[in-house]
Amino acid sequence: MTELATQVREIAQAARTASAELALKTADERNRALRAMAAALRENTPQIIQANQQDMEAARAKGTKESLLDRLMLDEGRIESMASALEELCDLPDPLGQVQEERTLYNGMELKRVSVPLGVVAVVYEARPNVTADAAGICLKSGNAAVLRGGSLAAHSNQAVASVLARAAEGAGMPANSICAITSTDRAATDELMQLHGVVDVLIPRGGAGLIRHCVEHSKVPVIETGTGNCHVYVHADADLDMARGIIMNAKCRRYGVCNAAETLLVDAAVAAEFLPPTFAELRQKGVLLHLDQAAAQVALGAGLKQGEDFVPATEEDWANEYLAPELAVRTVEGVGQAIEHVNAYGTMHSEAIVTADPQVAEEFLNRVDAAAVYWNASTAFTDGGQFGLGAEIGISTQKLHARGPFALEGLTSHKYQLRGTGQVRS
Repeated sequence: MTELATQVREIAQAARTASAELALKTADERNRALRAMAAALRENTPQIIQANQQDMEAARAKGTKESLLDRLMLDEGRIESMASALEELCDLPDPLGQVQEERTLYNGMELKRVSVPLGVVAVVYEARPNVTADAAGICLKSGNAAVLRGGSLAAHSNQAVASVLARAAEGAGMPANSICAITSTDRAATDELMQLHGVVDVLIPRGGAGLIRHCVEHSKVPVIETGTGNCHVYVHADADLDMARGIIMNAKCRRYGVCNAAETLLVDAAVAAEFLPPTFAELRQKGVLLHLDQAAAQVALGAGLKQGEDFVPATEEDWANEYLAPELAVRTVEGVGQAIEHVNAYGTMHSEAIVTADPQVAEEFLNRVDAAAVYWNASTAFTDGGQFGLGAEIGISTQKLHARGPFALEGLTSHKYQLRGTGQVRS
């Protein structure tokens, strides 16, 4: 066993030892620790920002694109948001010890199904140091020990945040190693973590398609797949076009580097000539490069846009591309059926939206589109644990087993059956 493999296993094993004690902590005790963690983030804001500046300088020197720099950056406001999110978790119901089912069996035994922690949750993520706080807080609230493996781009930031949170949690009475961080920047550390079946109970990758695919294909630890977001907004012929324009601008331009951002705009051919010119103009004002199918390109040329400067012809790869950047693919379609076919063929089962005034068409879209979140007359930007009233999320799951959509506290629990008898034996 290599030195790195030994180090990763020791960290995970320490978390496993902690998880047994952590599962017995009361809701009040866990909430007290969360408040201490929030206070520690505020008290250590200057040190965290200093660590983050080291990462930002190194990332800029590597030519990192702006969307990733935006994810990486921490300032006082973002650290305050991280602290507030931890405090908001305290206001949510305790996910543990919930009696999900209770009945008397034929033999007189009393059966209860009760929610319990998963145990040790490993979270592997890239250039988002805020995930360090979110994941640690959600794991602790749900009684799970956390093993955090952030990307090398945010190494200093992640280490600073994780250290602050771990000390605060232990100081508030949580077992040592309830929050653990793997600080090695060697990518092999993730591979070692993925082999620890029986030590780590679940692995959650948060990041780009490559990271997620690698974990799904190579992990021996069960994976909750947080998906990439090739999200669509479809403008139906009966849409309120002003509403549709506001929705696509929000879904695309609110933040480019997030998984719930729209990456493709589908427009009914019947309204393309009316809807697209002002929409293109507004998108170009925001600096969005357009990838247009032939029909949309003809509308763009007629509106004075220049090929190669304002737009480029869309390719087959564009329909499946999660840009995470100021770029948008646009296709014209012939009705809701073709729109649904496109979404189900190219989407990543994350978030999809239709804009229409026709309830029957809307219901068809809502029912036939295969995605974790499907919207009628609203932006895909709402796919978020906080927006759904779930509190800080651990990720957006695009799979169908165990958890789907924004998952937080409930998604990090399992259940066990407790049976109370009076001497029953089975014949």
